[in-house]
Amino acid sequence: MLIRSVNAGDLDALLELADSAGFGITTLPRDRRQLSERIARAENSFAGRLERAEQGFMFVLVDEENDRVCGVSAIEAAVGLHSPWYNYRLGTIVHASAELDVYSRHETLFLSNDHTGAGELCTLYLLPEYRGRGNGALLSKSRLLFMAEFPELFGERVVAEIRGVADADGVAPFWEGLGRHFFSMAFAEADYLTGVGQKSFVAELMPKHPVYVDFLPAAARDVIGVGHPAARRAQALLEEEGMRYAGYVDIFDAGPTLQAELGTVRAVRDSRVDAVTFAVADPQDGEVSLVSNRKGSDFRCILASWAGEAPHFILSPEQARRLLVAEGEAVRHVALSPAPRGACAPVPAM
Repeated sequence: MLIRSVNAGDLDALLELADSAGFGITTLPRDRRQLSERIARAENSFAGRLERAEQGFMFVLVDEENDRVCGVSAIEAAVGLHSPWYNYRLGTIVHASAELDVYSRHETLFLSNDHTGAGELCTLYLLPEYRGRGNGALLSKSRLLFMAEFPELFGERVVAEIRGVADADGVAPFWEGLGRHFFSMAFAEADYLTGVGQKSFVAELMPKHPVYVDFLPAAARDVIGVGHPAARRAQALLEEEGMRYAGYVDIFDAGPTLQAELGTVRAVRDSRVDAVTFAVADPQDGEVSLVSNRKGSDFRCILASWAGEAPHFILSPEQARRLLVAEGEAVRHVALSPAPRGACAPVPAM
């Protein structure tokens, strides 16, 4: 399995992924023209031809044995610099009267642009038949090695919107309880419009005043800050890296937004650079690691075993070929998963 930067030849494969993903992944629209433009933007971003506000990087997971693109992930360099990036921030309003001896606290939703300028981890999707065996972790966390290598491209904070609760028909309880009253359209339609870049209606139609959570139907209240069952593993992978829910949710489905300072994310903080030495490593001798080259447009990342023999990283000639590196050239690497406290990192089942 190989992670590489996206290219124009991946368009049909991305359409297949978008069809499989269905509702809820706003940045993976089922629209050929929009996906083609997204790929072109990624290619220009990798090549350094766009300003930071426009940059978006996209990566694909390739099953090399079957020559099949089976997953996609992406990073937005800095959200909200050209068009507003909205979410709801959970807050508290207190109503009190000493004369009546009344004191009450109410949870509220405030429309927010607090994450303007942050880098965003987005567009994560893996075909169901490829889930497990470390593929999801490779797809999600490989992006972090890219950010560790090129931190100057991203904001100091990184965020990730987790897909919220919606059923197979695209009906989202939070949308039905709140958004539909202001937008007069189905969740799937609003989700699609934001995915294809038509975002102005959000600013025009969203309520500008705090929303009292108590006034929402129970079905809507119950999903605030709750991820879709299909997104729980993706959320857990980011939480392993130190990203946390801090009371921000998506304005459409109320899925949680995770956040962290980029420099504190484990894979960014703990990744290291070592020179490649050719040998055949024993897969059981060491920990499973993410290892990437240090290139932009030709970014590559795989899983390999590392026994901690600094300042060298042992790769087979075949692994080096897949990473587009030569012997003696430097690679960036980090353990796939954090070590349990007080213990060395085990080799996970692959």
